[in-house]
Amino acid sequence: MTRATTPGPPAGRHVIALDVGGTGMKAALIGADGTSLHEARRATGRDRGPEAVVESILDFAAELRAYGEERFGEPAAAAGVAVPGIVDAERGIAVYAANLGWRDLPLRDLLTERIGVPVALGHDVRTGGLAEGRVGAGQGADRFLFLPLGTGIAGAIGIDGRIEPGAHGYSGEIGHIVVRPGGPLCGCGQRGCLERLASASAVSRAWAEASGDPDADAADCAKAVESGDERALTVWQDAVDALADGLVTAITLLDPRTLIIGGGLAEAGETLFTPLRAAVERRVTFQQLPAVVPAALGDTAGCLGAGLLAWDLLTAQESASPTSSEVTT
Repeated sequence: MTRATTPGPPAGRHVIALDVGGTGMKAALIGADGTSLHEARRATGRDRGPEAVVESILDFAAELRAYGEERFGEPAAAAGVAVPGIVDAERGIAVYAANLGWRDLPLRDLLTERIGVPVALGHDVRTGGLAEGRVGAGQGADRFLFLPLGTGIAGAIGIDGRIEPGAHGYSGEIGHIVVRPGGPLCGCGQRGCLERLASASAVSRAWAEASGDPDADAADCAKAVESGDERALTVWQDAVDALADGLVTAITLLDPRTLIIGGGLAEAGETLFTPLRAAVERRVTFQQLPAVVPAALGDTAGCLGAGLLAWDLLTAQESASPTSSEVTT
């Protein structure tokens, strides 16, 4: 079922923003001033298989286009879509997404064909980082690193208002820095990866084992830490120490001005940030200590970032088009 809100008056030119997750999709129509003109959510429906998921994305985008045309008197000018997994943004291909079951999916072309507007495709974490950098916790920081701590740990490297994708589109994968050599096996094939020790899911696993409650999760662990439970304090500090080791590696390589921490684990607030700041500070030597701050946009970052991708695409296209004074006959 779709939940939708339509605040504010009609406002002409707009873009479609769509954030595709493993369980749900968040969407918005974004005006030229960044205002959200319409918002909607829908289940991804991955249990129906990858082909059905793709069809759901295409249908949702088409409905958003139709709504915008009816509501504002003109179709969307462009669309931005954020997806998980490995993404080749330049070619518009969703290369691989384990949770959604697709490989080498030409999603940009499929969307362009269905909705008839230019489409920008982006990686979900880097797209969320773009939004945090421009309109969230990273505003004013010329260099930042955005890390959501959720099921896994990924990162987005922000430089002067843009996100650095890397030579092959794999930059920011800080979750696969080895912080505990010989540690637990990671899905990537290495042992002791950061996300295997300090993600929300890693804390959930460790606390379920330590507490003896198979249903316990990271949020329960944080509550137990706040009440002074010694077992929880041990689990939490182990994760904080691993995270600090990974962050100091990132600080050494990237020298960011701001570290933006988001995702489920960051919802613990100062229960996470107070010991984390202290642990990072203990580890730095010659490095400059960046500000360590919570993300500001929550689960809306990916959708807002997708809107920014769409507006950036339009700006680039319009800049590349000759003006009337440059056209000769």
